[in-house]
Amino acid sequence: MTKQNQSGFTLIELLVVVAIIGILAAIAIPQFAAYRAKGFDARAESDCRNAATAEEAYFVDNATYSDAAASLPGFVQSEDVNVALTASDTDFSVTCDSPKGTTGFSCTWTSNPTSGEPNMVCTTS
Repeated sequence: MTKQNQSGFTLIELLVVVAIIGILAAIAIPQFAAYRAKGFDARAESDCRNAATAEEAYFVDNATYSDAAASLPGFVQSEDVNVALTASDTDFSVTCDSPKGTTGFSCTWTSNPTSGEPNMVCTTS
């Protein structure tokens, strides 16, 4: 006995579906990479703000600023973020970037900016 009415997909129908999925993937993958880079940029920006807050907490206890991230109270540096601190007795600067973020993106927090300037400036070179 054989079936008279066989149902299923033809090879052409399967190829069309695979082609559509390929086109959608070609559009989505570059967008995903851009979103991921923006996430690393946000992580670097957040680390800059957190390091600045920790610097102020350190100053309250020690009457000076620290140039070592490990000595800052409560500051936990994120993975894949570079944090550079420069400090003196009266002011400090924190610069953060991520090698996995947007190329050339970095944030700098300055404790004593010029008049009218914000404490944190993020730039892309």
